[in-house]
Amino acid sequence: MSQSVIRLASYNIRKARGLDQKRRPGRTLDVINGLDADLVVLQEADRRLGQRRPAIPRKMIEKGTDFDLVPVSRNGISLGFHGNAILVRKGLKVEGIDQIDLPGLEPRGAVGVHLSGGLTIVAAHLGLRRKDRRDQLERVIERVSENAHVAIAGDFNEWSEDRGLEPLEQRFQTHAPGHSFHARRPVAALDRVALSRGLELHDGGVDEGALARRASDHLPIWTDIALPAGVTC
Repeated sequence: MSQSVIRLASYNIRKARGLDQKRRPGRTLDVINGLDADLVVLQEADRRLGQRRPAIPRKMIEKGTDFDLVPVSRNGISLGFHGNAILVRKGLKVEGIDQIDLPGLEPRGAVGVHLSGGLTIVAAHLGLRRKDRRDQLERVIERVSENAHVAIAGDFNEWSEDRGLEPLEQRFQTHAPGHSFHARRPVAALDRVALSRGLELHDGGVDEGALARRASDHLPIWTDIALPAGVTC
């Protein structure tokens, strides 16, 4: 990627459990590596119960990828915060981390990372109820209100193309690169990216390869984002 364009990917890895019901973190990492991204936000990166242990061992990420894991966990054990983890290409500098507890019927969270070049990335896994999704987006938008250039990416859990994400409309343009769920027969664009004014979608897509179709119930999405003058990553 040139300095003016970054690739941001989002992937709900379902705790590294594929459609064959086997947990194969190496397979998940193969899919992630194939995205050729600068940043990857992951959902369901940790087990759900107990200490919420990582779905992918840290050492596998360190040895098997060119990414650094952003330390967003509160307990020092999990990869993520409420299952949201962020991988950044080695060499990218993270200046700040923001853990965002989200309202709703079930425990949810989002996490923001502030890069040294002026870009903020928020990873989110929104709730199953539309009212909760709206409330959760309002909370995220409030937390990034002072950040000029923001990309919100993740599993938005919204089946509708024109309802449910209204809080984003004033400041963000939402993009669905394609149908990403269910991996076996994709019919819904649950995984999306919302870009604040000044950030432009240059290209985007869904990894529909054979490996991705087996590795999770979601397919990963990717977006190439053109950055405005003065913003780098």
